Amino acid sequence: MSGTPDRISLAARLRNNFLTGLIICAPVVITSWLIWTFIHWADSWVKPYIPLHYNPEEYFQFAIPGLGLLIAVVFITLIGLLGSNLFGQWVVTFTESILNRTPLVRPIYKGVKQIFETVLKENTQSFRTVGLIEFPGPGTYALVFISAEAKGELAVRFNELGQEMIAVFLPPTPVPTAGFLLFVPREKVIILDMSPEDAAKLLISGGLVNPEVKDRLIGAKDEKDAKP
Repeated sequence: MSGTPDRISLAARLRNNFLTGLIICAPVVITSWLIWTFIHWADSWVKPYIPLHYNPEEYFQFAIPGLGLLIAVVFITLIGLLGSNLFGQWVVTFTESILNRTPLVRPIYKGVKQIFETVLKENTQSFRTVGLIEFPGPGTYALVFISAEAKGELAVRFNELGQEMIAVFLPPTPVPTAGFLLFVPREKVIILDMSPEDAAKLLISGGLVNPEVKDRLIGAKDEKDAKP
């Protein structure tokens, strides 16, 4: 019986070492796999359109990972540079006029363009603020990303009801790539100090990875606890 504690202790140490190694290796492996997958995805889209006599792989006789991604980045940057001058703006305007007059294509193009302009606009606050709302019922809270104020017809309808509503995005756990678009009264949203990155970590981990508390919140809590 004297050897049992040693065996249990050895098993516990092996288990702890395995979990420690898993915590170290898993993020590195998953991150590397995601980056590698994205590079291959970009290469598979770009490389087929590179003429053979311009493709370095034809001369080196081996694949160059990331070549397609690099060419795509350079190409997009050049398009942006050309689009910023007078002739480029004329070409863009002319192309957009054709797309906007083409049935079926027009709504798709305008919708996609509006999404990219909203997301990439430097001064936009969309999805940069995190909050809490009561969902799916009173007393239960869900993490959301603040999208924007209600606009257009929705704003008119909500004003008729006497409510100031904001749009929030409610992502699922553990893969927050899809979710629900909800319109919630502004006073019902609890704004949080955590960054969108910390909120994403919290969602992906299923609540296991919690962001650190901001200093001002710690001070406010200490003042509240100090009150008689």
